[in-house]
Amino acid sequence: MPPSISAFQAAYIGIEVLIALVSVPGNVLVIWAVKVNQALRDATFCFIVSLAVADVAVGALVIPLAILINIGPQTYFHTCLMVACPVLILTQSSILALLAIAVDRYLRVKIPLRYKMVVTPRRAAVAIAGCWILSFVVGLTPMFGWNNLSAVERAWAANSSVGEPVIKCEFEKVISMEYMVYFNFFVWVLPPLLLMVLIYLEVFYLIRKQLNKKVSASSGDPQKYYGKELKIAKSLALILFLFALSWLPLHILNCITLFCPSCHKPSILTYIAIFLTHGNSAMNPIVYAFRIQKFRVTFLKIWNDHFRCQPTPPIDEDLPEERPDD
Repeated sequence: MPPSISAFQAAYIGIEVLIALVSVPGNVLVIWAVKVNQALRDATFCFIVSLAVADVAVGALVIPLAILINIGPQTYFHTCLMVACPVLILTQSSILALLAIAVDRYLRVKIPLRYKMVVTPRRAAVAIAGCWILSFVVGLTPMFGWNNLSAVERAWAANSSVGEPVIKCEFEKVISMEYMVYFNFFVWVLPPLLLMVLIYLEVFYLIRKQLNKKVSASSGDPQKYYGKELKIAKSLALILFLFALSWLPLHILNCITLFCPSCHKPSILTYIAIFLTHGNSAMNPIVYAFRIQKFRVTFLKIWNDHFRCQPTPPIDEDLPEERPDD
């Protein structure tokens, strides 16, 4: 008999479905925009596509699996473990994509004359592939043994049961909090976030320094070149800020669970933290639309061409840049 769903669970499922309905189309639109606009084909936007792919997967895969876990079906231990791991993979992929974007923006302002020789399409593709491979390794680590199987097996044996344990599928029941805090958070989430903050601080320092000195750049117009870089850097730093704001609360709750097992965590705080993590996948397309003109123009063209059936002229790849202080 399938488990009954409470009114609270129904509300939770409704909010999760709403997030998915915003996240999936929004991030598909980001990928589509990069495909149709040649001006969005540099390394930064390739990394943004990688980030968008992860966000599409959050809406199409992770949220349905989260709803399944919330209902709490009875499953084998390793089946539940497989359901819990995708969110770990995709979170890590997002972090590494954000780090790659930060490094790319740093190189653009640090070595503008040699940037295109250093950051080639081939190297960008290798970096993206490397990020995804590393994400799978980090996210699937619980499948290789760092999980709660031993504790579950002891409880299973205490009930004189045999075979693989059958449990109510819940994230904390299968994923070790030691893994989540010591390995996932302290190694693969917090250090990259701190490194990205330092990188963006250096990027802003270099841009301001160049704008003040008016040193010539590859474009021949330093005010325009570094003004454009400042505008894009602000937008991408906002993406990083929203990611940290969305994910740190859940990791802080995990730390409380590990270091203070007797501390009471109101369930509403856990649900809010989960909504923030999933909702982050829907935020980025909105930021791109409001903050990056090339995306905004391309989104409008896709809308007019394919949904309003009112074809517009080809996109001008040399769009005038918005003021850096916008």
